[in-house]
Amino acid sequence: MTVPADIERSPQGGMAEKRAPIVRREVNGVLLLDKPVGLSSTQAMAAAKRLFRATKAGHTGTLDPFATGLLPVCFGEATKFSRFMLEARKAYRATLKLGEVSSTGDTEGVITRQSSVAVDGAQVQHVLRGFVGPQSQTPPMHSALKHGGVPLYELARKGIEVERSPRAITINAISLVSLAGSQMVIDVDVSKGTYIRVLAEDIGRTLGCGAHLTDLRRTATGGFDVTSAVSLDALAGYPQNGLDHLLLAPQSLCTGLPEIQLDAGDANIFCHGGWVGINAGAPAVGEYAVYGPDRSFLGVGDVSGLAGKTRLSPTRVTVS
Repeated sequence: MTVPADIERSPQGGMAEKRAPIVRREVNGVLLLDKPVGLSSTQAMAAAKRLFRATKAGHTGTLDPFATGLLPVCFGEATKFSRFMLEARKAYRATLKLGEVSSTGDTEGVITRQSSVAVDGAQVQHVLRGFVGPQSQTPPMHSALKHGGVPLYELARKGIEVERSPRAITINAISLVSLAGSQMVIDVDVSKGTYIRVLAEDIGRTLGCGAHLTDLRRTATGGFDVTSAVSLDALAGYPQNGLDHLLLAPQSLCTGLPEIQLDAGDANIFCHGGWVGINAGAPAVGEYAVYGPDRSFLGVGDVSGLAGKTRLSPTRVTVS
């Protein structure tokens, strides 16, 4: 008997309905996703990509599976500019359990040490103020950073610890939201590359009682706020023809860059990979968001000086 194309045999030997393949489509834009607990950033991105039936997608900064909150997901042309979100400062609301040290710095590990907690709000405020500003931070072993091509968390699971180089980070702001017994909630605004688990451990160490992270929610990144984000459950409830209305334009990722607007002739040269000269009112050297005469977004270019002339060269160009 010939099995129809939409039917396949089940493991028990009977007939089972075969899931129709997803017909992918070109989608361009940025989705502000509220990542749920229990999924990695890649899993959450893949779920959104499937719902949109998008051909290409990427996310803009890893959130641990136990963390929730803002995860900008880029589709299509927007993936070209995702690095501006990767490099952006980020804000979190973090919950710390004082008096307990975890092997991973969060709830995924085992408690390795316990101690009594005798701190008050004034003491905590004083300690928190001491963490504001530029500093160095050593990445944790339980992280996705790689050593010899192997993620550190895989080595950690085998009981292997390797030396990690400290990173320069900045804590832009930190404030106490609440303190109730051994539970402390803080809001933090940090530079890229900052591990909140390590910050929690450092705060606990400075307080003298130890601490680990029990909850983490990203509330903002790169000018975007979690209040504008949508959950995967909500996405699943949208009709297919209504999903694209949730997307922001690719240039929303570049709002932190200064702008340059080109005339039609220079815009054509820029879009085809050529550099254009800038004579009058030459801008400062650096990266710019580039627009055409009709305010259409062309991409990102780099302004440099060469032989006494200032020119704009394309670094990432959109497909018109």
